[in-house]
Amino acid sequence: MLAKNLSTSRKLFIICNAIIIIAITLACLIPLLNLFARSLSGSQAILENRVKLWPVDFNMEAYRFVMKNSEFWTAVSVTLKRVALGVPINMLLTVLAAYPLSKSDHVFRKRKYYSAYFIFLMVFNGGLIPTYILISQLGLIDSIWSLVLPGAVPIFNVILVMNFFRGLPEELEESAMLDGASQWTILWRIYLPLSKPSIATVTLFSLIGHWNAWFDGLIYSNFTSHYPLQSYLQTLVVDIQSAILSGDLQAIVSTMNVNDINLKAAQIFISIIPLFVIYPFMQKYFTEGLTIGSVKG
Repeated sequence: MLAKNLSTSRKLFIICNAIIIIAITLACLIPLLNLFARSLSGSQAILENRVKLWPVDFNMEAYRFVMKNSEFWTAVSVTLKRVALGVPINMLLTVLAAYPLSKSDHVFRKRKYYSAYFIFLMVFNGGLIPTYILISQLGLIDSIWSLVLPGAVPIFNVILVMNFFRGLPEELEESAMLDGASQWTILWRIYLPLSKPSIATVTLFSLIGHWNAWFDGLIYSNFTSHYPLQSYLQTLVVDIQSAILSGDLQAIVSTMNVNDINLKAAQIFISIIPLFVIYPFMQKYFTEGLTIGSVKG
């Protein structure tokens, strides 16, 4: 009944939208299915390019290869510790930085200078070598804090939450202040409960960032026992390629059912398992928090 009342141009618009959404969905889904099939396929089938969207010569050697030793579980524990420390620190500092920056110039007169300072730091940084020297001089090498503290204040998240705070009605704060509420009370009891979409969005950003980070683990850790999961998985690919290139027959025999292609595919799926678990619970907040927080500059 509703479709009959639509104009021709509106119907064409809806059809085009549906086609575009389906095309984007397939563009995202097909590579994912192809990777999943490769992770469960035989090495020879992958080399002969016979794997499309379904596993060929089904086996789970790549997953066994990744998970068979204790180093894998040690890396998982390091990553869980990193997430457990890093995400709360990120969120605490993000909120504490975003709240004063969300105030107007007549309330926080130096706000624009601090905002410019944050923007400058987001665009320019000290670089890899100065940062490494700083971490080394602080004695944080081979410490979990070397993975957490350098990115403790995610400036992009600060800007996102700040814009969300600025979108809240000022009358709420004025009313609370008339009732005797302090700035801490206003922040924790009014702003944060009203900012669930924004907080959920930046929490997801922070969690994904810590879970997927691998380069800092290689830089700031001298031992594989200190590697987070992604750094450990990255070294696996390098190790297997080195073993085969070295001509070590025993290594070749031990890895004959695994090659770097299905090993990479397996590690991708292992690394996104937490996202599959967490994202459905946060998806309802994600879109709202991202769009509302990006409306104002």
